[in-house]
Amino acid sequence: MFKKGDLAVYPAHGVGVIETIESQEISGCRQDFYIIRILDNNMKIMVPTQNVDSVGLREIIGQSEVPKLYSILKKRDVVIDNQTWNRRYREYMDKIKTGSVFEVAEVYRDLLILKEEKDLSFGERKMLDTARNLLVKEISLSKKVDETQIEKDLDKMFPHNSI
Repeated sequence: MFKKGDLAVYPAHGVGVIETIESQEISGCRQDFYIIRILDNNMKIMVPTQNVDSVGLREIIGQSEVPKLYSILKKRDVVIDNQTWNRRYREYMDKIKTGSVFEVAEVYRDLLILKEEKDLSFGERKMLDTARNLLVKEISLSKKVDETQIEKDLDKMFPHNSI
C-alpha cells in the first residue's frame, strides 16, 4: 500500500511520486486510484489501487540491492542471441515492461555489449537510452546521490561505450 508522497516505479515509465489517492465512480462502481506523476516527464498515470500487482507498480529498490544491480551490469560473459534486431527488440521491450530494474540492467548491458560488435538499429539505440534513464533515476534515488554521479559510475563500467 502506497501513501501520498511515496516514490513508486511504474514499468517502462520509471520512477514517479504518488501525488494523491482519489476515489472515483466508474460504471456505478467506486474505485480508489493512485495518481502518479512520473518524475522524468511529469506524465500523470492513474492506477487502480487493487491493480498495483497486475500493472507491476513497486517501490524503488533499496540501497542494499544496488550492488546486485551493479554485478549484473559488470557481467560480461553473456551470450547475445544472434537473432534479428526486431525479435531482439521485442524481447528486450518485454524485459523493460516487467518493471524489474534487474531486467532493465540486463537490457542495458546487453545492448552496450552488442554496440561494441555492430551498429545498433534506431529502435535499439532508443531502447538503450530508455534503459539508461530508468537505471540512472532509480539508482540515484535509491543511493540518494546526484544522477550525474550515477551516469559516471555507469560510464566507468563501460568505458569505451559511453552514449
